[in-house]
Amino acid sequence: MTGTAEVPAVTMYSTPWCGYCHRLRSQLDREGIAYDVVDIEQTPDAAEVVERVNNGNQTVPTLVYRDGTAQTNPSVAQVRAKLAEIG
Repeated sequence: MTGTAEVPAVTMYSTPWCGYCHRLRSQLDREGIAYDVVDIEQTPDAAEVVERVNNGNQTVPTLVYRDGTAQTNPSVAQVRAKLAEIG
């Protein structure tokens, strides 16, 4: 887990080589937004989650929120808005 010490409301599905993932992680860290990271190359079940959300594609970053909704490659503003919506 990275970000703040609170329990994360979001899980980021990522790969180590994804530039968009690195950028979003840096932004979430700056904003103090707690999140878990799952490497889809190391966790086959995680790759399946990402594929379900993205019409069969392994598109990252894919964020899945505690309410079960997902966003693919969102901006940090979209993440903040979603977290405010789900409380």
